[in-house]
Amino acid sequence: MSQAINRGLARALEHDPKVMVMGQDVGTLGGVFRVTEGLQRRFGSDRIVDTTLAESGIIGTALGLSLRGYRPVCEIQFDGFVYPAFNQIVSQVAKLRARTLGRLHAPVVIRIPAGGGIGAVEHHSESNEAYFAHTAGLRVVSCATPDDAYWMIQEAIASQDPVVFFEPKRLYWRKGTIGDRGDDRFAPAVVRAGEAVTIIAYGGALAVALAAAEELDAAGTRCEVIDLRSLAPIDYAPLVDSARKTGRVVIVHEAHTAGGLGGEIAARVSEECFYSLEAPVLRVGAYNLPYPPARLENEFLPDPARVVDAITRSLNW
Repeated sequence: MSQAINRGLARALEHDPKVMVMGQDVGTLGGVFRVTEGLQRRFGSDRIVDTTLAESGIIGTALGLSLRGYRPVCEIQFDGFVYPAFNQIVSQVAKLRARTLGRLHAPVVIRIPAGGGIGAVEHHSESNEAYFAHTAGLRVVSCATPDDAYWMIQEAIASQDPVVFFEPKRLYWRKGTIGDRGDDRFAPAVVRAGEAVTIIAYGGALAVALAAAEELDAAGTRCEVIDLRSLAPIDYAPLVDSARKTGRVVIVHEAHTAGGLGGEIAARVSEECFYSLEAPVLRVGAYNLPYPPARLENEFLPDPARVVDAITRSLNW
């Protein structure tokens, strides 16, 4: 996935001279996860810019550049480091288009390596997508495969709206192929067809959902798995269609269950599919606790066993 994002960035940089990448260590080092490795040598230090250690300055500068016609792609080193830039993102970048009645746009992409699964220390493994999905004016997306990562980063850069682009750290080294562009990569995708239960997941949780579905398939229970992809806005049509077909829905994400996106999705699906549901919509997420030390993260994050348990409860409701 890391190489797929690198290639996607390179293709966007080739296509549009106004595209630039900026962030801490993105140039000479190639990023903490080496996602931008080699880009500065190829495109120069005026387009792949090593910034100071100041997230609010990175986003503020990117906003100014976007007003001058540039399309900056900002890298936040880790999810938990984005908070110093929170005001710039939600109060300025997200609101510019509405504030100017559409006369001005802020085509800024904010790349955030997100989630756990790598045994990191405090503030390096957070799933903070709900903060941004709650903010009107922002697009929020999360890739789960190298193929999607390659195409989605290009779609994000081409967007006239600001995009918060979540990259699951645990999947950076996951291998896969890159296919044709196909349909809108921000739309939900049915990655596994089934008729017993609908599992909705995104980002790093998609692999967990698929593992649970494989386990249940061996027992004769075939689950449908949907990769949400876009977290704001959410295209509910495929989710509703699947829920009406299966009658049961389980939502999986790494973020805390309390206040997470799963609650919003559950409410909407329940409203639209009330007479089709055979059981309440269930959620599987992290516990409502601060992210624990690395040795405990496997107990904290949802795993296939917890997803299987939720599906079993739904089937036996």
